[in-house]
Amino acid sequence: MCSLAFQMHVPRTSSLVLNQRVHLDIDALKQSQLVEISSTRRSPRIRLQVPVFLRAADVSGAEFIELTKTLNISSTGACITSAHILRPDQIVHLTIPAPAPASSSLVPSETPPIVAKVLRQESAGHMRLFGLEFLHPLE
Repeated sequence: MCSLAFQMHVPRTSSLVLNQRVHLDIDALKQSQLVEISSTRRSPRIRLQVPVFLRAADVSGAEFIELTKTLNISSTGACITSAHILRPDQIVHLTIPAPAPASSSLVPSETPPIVAKVLRQESAGHMRLFGLEFLHPLE
């Protein structure tokens, strides 16, 4: 799941014993699903908190707009938080807030929405986390 994903950094070593132990530890973590296997991803994710407006309908069908954030992001998807409950396969729209137009004429006043599909969800305490797949990869 997106909240449990992290990347392990293992320093290089010439010790075969340490390498075997690292492989065993990684295998144990994979089995407990604490590590998302990078070979299953189409593009690498980075831990980056970006504020986004989430526009969607909740499970009752009521439309909402919520200011939330990403927890990690890639060119093909993101993990976000939300106070609302979303359905798997639901289409949502993300918009990244832009600075006020008076601050710079070089910065656009808004960004086009990013359309995404809800792939999975989980609860983490009082927060809900959602794994999203962008319908069109970011460039």
